[in-house]
Amino acid sequence: MLLKSINHSLEELTNLLNQLSDQSYSKSCTALSDSSIGEHTRHILEMFQCLENSYESGILNYDHRERNKRIQTETEFAKQCILDIKMGLQKENKPLYLEQMIDGLTFRIQSNYYRELLYNLEHCIHHQALIKVAVLQLEDILLNENFGVARSTIEYRNQCVQ
Repeated sequence: MLLKSINHSLEELTNLLNQLSDQSYSKSCTALSDSSIGEHTRHILEMFQCLENSYESGILNYDHRERNKRIQTETEFAKQCILDIKMGLQKENKPLYLEQMIDGLTFRIQSNYYRELLYNLEHCIHHQALIKVAVLQLEDILLNENFGVARSTIEYRNQCVQ
């Protein structure tokens, strides 16, 4: 179910990218504090890539992302990154150590692959909600009504309708 939800969110992102020119994708948006849809997309994808690249070593540090400008400026390249991420998701769960520097001190806490996949899904949805703010200012872009909406909120809304 987790992988299905991740794939769904990444497919929604791909559907959006299919509708955007590179110019509108990389254009800064006042509503996003002058960042772009592309920058938010890059951030989403690089978190998944970081998890993928850290799987073998078992030490994950999200601060060590590549920050590849091509992801935030070229929709075709971003879509290829999404395909690569989707291909690499089906791994066994295993312990991982999440490492982060805070105030000059490095902390390392135990996590696991599935927990980090869940974190990345929630992180993806959060940034999709921000992206939606920018997309609403563009014309002729069609988004699923649940783009950027947490799965728990969707479930709650469905219960309220019944």
